[in-house]
Amino acid sequence: MKRLWLVAAAVAVPIFLAVAMIGGQQTPESGGDAEAAQPDDLSQPIQFPHNTHAGQWLIDCQYCHFSAERSVDAGIPPVATCIGCHQVGIIDGRTNPEEINKVREYHDSGTPIPWRRIYKVSDHVNFPHFRHVAAGVECQTCHGEVQEMGVLEEVAPEAGNLKMGWCVSCHLERGASRDCTVCHY
Repeated sequence: MKRLWLVAAAVAVPIFLAVAMIGGQQTPESGGDAEAAQPDDLSQPIQFPHNTHAGQWLIDCQYCHFSAERSVDAGIPPVATCIGCHQVGIIDGRTNPEEINKVREYHDSGTPIPWRRIYKVSDHVNFPHFRHVAAGVECQTCHGEVQEMGVLEEVAPEAGNLKMGWCVSCHLERGASRDCTVCHY
């Protein structure tokens, strides 16, 4: 009888924890993570065209997102990265001079560009970019075909929903570890 209770507990506890973790996630609308809550103005401070930079000019994602290969976070480019190409006389932004002038204004004032975060996993999840880059996972796997997008305003639908089931499916397909402590530590 005692053994039966141990077996039942061994099965029930992981199921209970999984349901609690998945079911306990809150959306910004339900009063969850304040950082994940979006402002009323959903536009970016600079209308940065990914399709021009990553698509037309073929600039590698890691040129701007400089720490993806060595850090948990991919990194948000400092305005100094932008101004390296967009200082007066280099690339003038003929197609969108107003946006280039905004970049120059941020640079000249020494103010970082206040980008609005688009991609974010739940707070109880750790997504180490450097491990995924080292494993050869393309940025587009999680972020969609960014090189074909203009200004990022929301998570690309083809990128999945950034929820646990979607990530586990990818780990299964690639033969990556599914141990809980890989993502939850």
